[in-house]
Amino acid sequence: MKKLVAVLLSCLMVMGMLAACGSSAPAETKAPETTAAAAPETTAAAAETTVAAEAGFTTIEAGKLIMSTNATFPPYEMVADDGSFEGIDVEIAGAIAKKLGLELVVDDMDFDAALLAVQQGKSDIVMAGVSVTDERLMVMNFSDSYATGVQTVIVKEGSDVTMDNLGEKMIGCQRGTTGYIYASDSPENGGYGEDHVTAFDNGASAVQALMNGQVDCVIIDDAPAQEFVAANPGLTTLDGAWVEEEYAIGLNKDNTALLDAVNAALAELTADGTVQAIVDKYISAE
Repeated sequence: MKKLVAVLLSCLMVMGMLAACGSSAPAETKAPETTAAAAPETTAAAAETTVAAEAGFTTIEAGKLIMSTNATFPPYEMVADDGSFEGIDVEIAGAIAKKLGLELVVDDMDFDAALLAVQQGKSDIVMAGVSVTDERLMVMNFSDSYATGVQTVIVKEGSDVTMDNLGEKMIGCQRGTTGYIYASDSPENGGYGEDHVTAFDNGASAVQALMNGQVDCVIIDDAPAQEFVAANPGLTTLDGAWVEEEYAIGLNKDNTALLDAVNAALAELTADGTVQAIVDKYISAE
């Protein structure tokens, strides 16, 4: 019995040595191959995340800055002929992303959905000509302002609509915008009441309704208003601003580190003239 045990132990030791040799060989050949193959692919990603790591902020996807928007708001965001996105907000967001060592990803959706996306952690920032309001400040953070928005009233040429009788007319607005929020508010709060306002999915639909006689006027930001008027003969705008407000970048309430990083990048881009150059590219001074 003792001899049998000794033989078995010897066999087990030999098998163990063979097993150990068998497992070490692939490890020695694999390691150099894996390192060599991964280096070109991971170097860029590592470089992109270095700035974020040093700044202490995080994004939904490492190396990317996801921007939710509604790309029907020229010249701030729109779809180019090749299907890509362009406009003031898109270029400013791209410049910020570059400063932060990130790749910009634009996610196009309805305006309301774009605002919700950043609140629900589905996007890092929202830029869609977004104005800062007390209500929005309760559910998201905002960067420093990067542009001033002017709300304008579009009417048909020869229309009897004036700034003073808007409350007697049917007004078209894009759903979820400050134009809709302010106009549909009660007269006691400076609005005209919900009965005098019709909401549309986007500005183009509101303008089409105006041309079809479904509404008497459209309240929308001045920059897209001028685009719509230029593209549709027979339309004009009333003199003067209906409301003036500031545009800013919306962020999730919990990501204050990203807010700080965005503000720092925005300050640098404003100081070196990049932001103004982008605005001037799309909106000529008059």
